[in-house]
Amino acid sequence: MNYSEFKKLVNLSKEEISGQILERNRNSIKVKKEKKVIDNLIRIIDATLAICSKKSFQAMSIRDLSAESGLSRGALYSYFTNKEELLVLIQTQGREIAYQVLTDQIAKGSDPLEKLRLAIKSHIYLSEAMRNWFYFTYIEARNLPKDEQKRAIESELQTEKIFIDIINEGVKEQVFRDDNVVLAAAVIKAMLQDWYLKRWKYRSRKVSVDEYADFVIHVAESILLIK
Repeated sequence: MNYSEFKKLVNLSKEEISGQILERNRNSIKVKKEKKVIDNLIRIIDATLAICSKKSFQAMSIRDLSAESGLSRGALYSYFTNKEELLVLIQTQGREIAYQVLTDQIAKGSDPLEKLRLAIKSHIYLSEAMRNWFYFTYIEARNLPKDEQKRAIESELQTEKIFIDIINEGVKEQVFRDDNVVLAAAVIKAMLQDWYLKRWKYRSRKVSVDEYADFVIHVAESILLIK
């Protein structure tokens, strides 16, 4: 599987993502027309990510968001009551998408080695397809309220656990070495994050997303495989 094939397999349209947000927050969103809600959620999220690519979420004002999205301040407050709620909304949906795509793709693997390769490629390809969202989710997690920060940390550890479980399965089947499984999973996760946190570095070196995914797999297999 390469990046082009992944995008065909995992068709995450903005409409689909906004529809999921609507389902999750239907009781708090004050607008009732579904198409209007989805269209405006796309505008709000796109505007938030665009603004926060230039300055922090804390520095973003509702006036900034109104100007960027083309929605009045009153219209914006039909979708969230304050900036903190908007931050939680975007963060939560980003984590849900990442976990769902990752687990769906891993389930296609027939053995631990294939599952490991699918997990690495799926995470990197998804972070490429949703680069601004992944970067925003990581950088702005510190501005979440305490209970949501805890959920963000749990989500981080949940991703590592996916890799821990795959590696442990490989250890049982005598495919992977039983060295430091937890540390190996943590190192793999760090390499996955480096792609979207330091994208500029790989762009300047003309490293493609497929090249990077293949290299991470090579490193992981070098660490884990029983020769």
